[in-house]
Amino acid sequence: MKTLIELYDTTPIENVLATEMFRPQEMILICPPEVEQDRDYRRSLRSYFEYRKCPVKLTFIPVSMLDAVKIERVLREVIEAHPDCAIDIAGGTDASLFAAGAVSRDIPVFTYSSKRNTFFEIKNAPFAHSVTCGVRLDVRSCFLMAGGTLLQGREDNEQLKAMLPQMEKLFDIYTKYRRVWNRQISYIQKISSAEAGVLDAMGRWTEKAGDRHVKADSGLFKELAKAGLILDLKMNEEGMSFRFPDETVRFWLRDIGAVLELQVFRACLEAKCFDDVVLSAVVNWQGNAIQRDSVSNEIDVMAVQGIQPVFISCKTSEIKTEALNELAILRDRFGGKNSRAIIATSGMATKSRAPMRSRAARLSIEVVEWEDLSFERLVARLKARPMR
Repeated sequence: MKTLIELYDTTPIENVLATEMFRPQEMILICPPEVEQDRDYRRSLRSYFEYRKCPVKLTFIPVSMLDAVKIERVLREVIEAHPDCAIDIAGGTDASLFAAGAVSRDIPVFTYSSKRNTFFEIKNAPFAHSVTCGVRLDVRSCFLMAGGTLLQGREDNEQLKAMLPQMEKLFDIYTKYRRVWNRQISYIQKISSAEAGVLDAMGRWTEKAGDRHVKADSGLFKELAKAGLILDLKMNEEGMSFRFPDETVRFWLRDIGAVLELQVFRACLEAKCFDDVVLSAVVNWQGNAIQRDSVSNEIDVMAVQGIQPVFISCKTSEIKTEALNELAILRDRFGGKNSRAIIATSGMATKSRAPMRSRAARLSIEVVEWEDLSFERLVARLKARPMR
């Protein structure tokens, strides 16, 4: 097989997986006109194969994916011009699959089953007969195949892997002071600076943070000092002072949601089932074309298991419908039907949250609540691999 004919699918992996596996010289993507006209997507798809070290010529042929007659005509023309070709019917619309069936005859045809992670020969394609898919992706690849790109997030993920013990200590302290955590982080924000290189903090026992006064919890700060998360803690009748060990820990203690994101990140690494884990994965929807109107989103934690991306959002507050909808949109846009979406919250699994859980279930979003945030239980939840 020199030429692979792909039927465009809205699930990104369906458009690239067979090329990854069987390495044709050319991939012809039969796609909607708006896809063929999208320069950012075409550039991003070429970047994907370059990044994956999979040299292939990409050809985009536009046609309405709802018009079986036109698709059939296009397929006949492509087959006539490329005699050593095969058709992948893993993706595509009903109309395109109908057209592929009409023109295939002696042409090799194969498909892929996500449930079995295996390619299957439909006819005349022995190279795809019960072949297990061995492709393993990383986060950058997942974005590139969907027309986006991974931007630099706020964290150095390699550096973070050396700080797992500090993350564990931080979450242990959070567990003890969860009910006052948000107010105490507001206090730390008030008495410290986010300016580069400024690690000293000083304040009175009570500071005005926003529209209210917040009193420092001395027990919390003593725990932070004991764990080495703050240094040189000094307390007197008027207030306290201390120093952050570095800018990374300073960020953790100035950001309300950081502690939950770090717990999920640490659990993903400990699960040892993911090929890549990224904290603060920022995706640009327009690929490498950074423009004034570019759309970007941050995914708190993103992991990849084989070819299945996992999108994880972390909330220390109540989960609103908007947060669920945003997560579902990101999952569908950059992962597709076989990806996972998880929302982790420090809230308890109370009856009052039943409508939220019901809404999440309708969107195929897994909900992880406080009872499952202990390290062992969280690792177990992440290892579970439900398919949509």
